[in-house]
Amino acid sequence: MRITTAGMNTDLIGQLQSLETQQNTLQTQVSTGQRVSQPGDDPRAVSQVVAAQMEQSALTQDGLNANVALTDSQNTSAGLAQFKSLADSASQLAVTATGPNGAQAMKAVALQVNQLLEQAVNAGNATSGGNYLFAGTAVTTQPFSVIRDPTTGQITSVAYIGSSANASVPLGDGTAVQPSTDAATNAGLATFMGQLVTLRNSLQAGDATTAQATAAPLADSDDVIVGAIGDQAAVQSRIQIVQTKEQAQLTNLGQQISNETAVDMPTAITKLNLTSEAYQAALESAAKFMNVSLLNYIH
Repeated sequence: MRITTAGMNTDLIGQLQSLETQQNTLQTQVSTGQRVSQPGDDPRAVSQVVAAQMEQSALTQDGLNANVALTDSQNTSAGLAQFKSLADSASQLAVTATGPNGAQAMKAVALQVNQLLEQAVNAGNATSGGNYLFAGTAVTTQPFSVIRDPTTGQITSVAYIGSSANASVPLGDGTAVQPSTDAATNAGLATFMGQLVTLRNSLQAGDATTAQATAAPLADSDDVIVGAIGDQAAVQSRIQIVQTKEQAQLTNLGQQISNETAVDMPTAITKLNLTSEAYQAALESAAKFMNVSLLNYIH
């Protein structure tokens, strides 16, 4: 079978185009370090990368949730630590203020207790990111409501009006944490504030017996606060464990994506050099062939 000059030209042009495409692809891979730049380069790898990226996105959102939960829990712990300090001070005043110092001295101590009460209410109505820390799920509602004496302005009673439900934050591992105090703790904080009211009133009245009797209930409140602090420490520990695990997963996914898409640079450079040499040789052959063909046509 006779091969025509036109047919050989077509084959030669096709070979040149194929080599040029290979050369361009390899040059792109070497310059970018990426083996896959579009779905057609490696459909299987692209499918793996898309799945890994979706998992990355989910883990990133879980990480954001964990960060919020950790911040809320840490702020809650700080608020509870303030309550612990107030409870310790109140217990000490309940004992020392009932000594043989007279009614006038007890009234002076009552002023200190009143200050502790105001600080406790402020701590109970503290916010984090615009949300009340001790309000349960009713984060926009000031949780501790007070009634004040219209004459003295002093607090006469404290009530918890927040939610009895506690907000849960999903961590992404099939579980969730509650970064704020539960209803029992919040009610216990209100009870503690009520005990401060009783202690202050008894001191103002010079009633040493009643003032001293508040020591035991204050100790019980201190136990509630300490227990809540321990609960928050456990919550923070769990969040940090999950964060460490999720960060490791993100690192592994990033490596997986890199493995699927990154080019083997030494191999790619070798292939590029060989393809470039083949392309140059093909160009030289094409030039010689076209010159010969042209001479044959002239003759």
